Amino acid sequence: MQEQPRAFPPESRRNIRYRTLAKVRIHDILGEESLLKDLSVTGCCVECTSLADIGPNNQYKLEIIPEKAAKIGKFELEVEVKWVRTGADSGEVGFSITASPKGKLFQRYVDYLSWRAETGQSSLA
Repeated sequence: MQEQPRAFPPESRRNIRYRTLAKVRIHDILGEESLLKDLSVTGCCVECTSLADIGPNNQYKLEIIPEKAAKIGKFELEVEVKWVRTGADSGEVGFSITASPKGKLFQRYVDYLSWRAETGQSSLA
């Protein structure tokens, strides 16, 4: 049975974070297998198979490649690292979003993820 996409409980965050499977790149920092796990208008979490030297308070530009079902082009987010968790074969990085140069694409993607969570649509459809 496939788990339906859902938002994190509103009481745990200022803004609802929506689950996603978008690809993410920070050139020369995060490996090619990095995924955007969740996203809100103020932050996101990235899961990756390799991490270079990344630490709290560092600032980066994330290139987001939305899932095909969203029909939204790639966009960049300017972010700051808030936390890093590393494991044996993977890691997670929590970012706060400081700017969105292509704000319309970013907002369309958040709106798409919100719609998908509300309607129970699958990202794999």
